[in-house]
Amino acid sequence: MKASYDGKEIKPTGNFDDLVEIMYILRRECPWDRKQTHESIKDLMVEEIYEAIEAIDNKDMDDLKKELGDILLHVVFHSEMADQSGEFSIKDVIREIQDKLIRRHPHVFAETDAGDSEAVKKNWESLKMQEKERKSVLQGVPKTLPGLIRAQRMQEKAGAVGFDWKKWKEAWVKLEEELQEFKNEADDQSPEQLKDEFGDVLFSMVNVGRLLGLDAEDSLRLTNNKFQQRFEYIEEKLSSKGLNPKDVSLEEMDKLWEEAKSLDVNRTPD
Repeated sequence: MKASYDGKEIKPTGNFDDLVEIMYILRRECPWDRKQTHESIKDLMVEEIYEAIEAIDNKDMDDLKKELGDILLHVVFHSEMADQSGEFSIKDVIREIQDKLIRRHPHVFAETDAGDSEAVKKNWESLKMQEKERKSVLQGVPKTLPGLIRAQRMQEKAGAVGFDWKKWKEAWVKLEEELQEFKNEADDQSPEQLKDEFGDVLFSMVNVGRLLGLDAEDSLRLTNNKFQQRFEYIEEKLSSKGLNPKDVSLEEMDKLWEEAKSLDVNRTPD
C-alpha cells in the first residue's frame, strides 16, 4: 500500500523538512496526535531519553539509532504544537541552538583562548551567567532531575567556580564523617531526621566519585543491572527445581548469588 496525502506520496526520505511535514499532517489528521499537549507527552519524552541511554549502555547502535529518532520526534512534536499556538516554530528552535553554540564557543568562532576542556567548561558557565543574569550558577540545574544526577551537576557547577575539594581523599574524609553520623543516629532518629542524614551520605558519596572521574547515576545504573542479572540467575536456578525464592533460605540464595558472580553472568535485563 502506497502512503499518500492530498495526492502527494509520503515516504521516508531522511530529509528533516519531510519529517516536519509528516508531523504537521499528523497534528491535523490523526485523532491521537491532535489531542496531545506539551504536558500530556512530557513523560514520554523522558522515557525515550532513558531508552536511548540504555541502548548506549548496551552498545546497541541499531537500537540507539531508533531511540534517537524517537527523541527527535518529540522535538518536532513539541515544536509543531507551539507553532500551532503561535509561540515558536521548529526553525526558531534550530536558530536558538545555533546561536547558543556559536556564542558559547568563542574559542572556536571568536578570539577567546581555551587551552583545554576545563577552560571551555569555565567559559561556558561564565557565559551562561552573563546571558541569563542568574544570581547563582546552580539555577541552571533543573529540580526535576533524578537526585544523583542533580547532586553531581550541582557539585560540578560549584566546582567550576572554585567551591570544591582539590583531591578525592579530602572528600572521602567528609564522607566518613557523614557515614559515622548516620550510623550513630540510625537507631535514635525519626524517619525524617534519618532521611536527612542518609541524603548527606549519598551527596558525599557522589562527591567522592565525581572527583575520581565517575558518574554517580551511570555507576548505580550499571550496578542495578548487575543485581538484576544475578538475581534472575537465582530465580532461574530455583525454578528449574520447582522452587522460588520464598521456598529457600537466605544462605541457599547467597550460594547461588556467588555462583552467578563466579560465572560472570552477562545477560541484558529485559
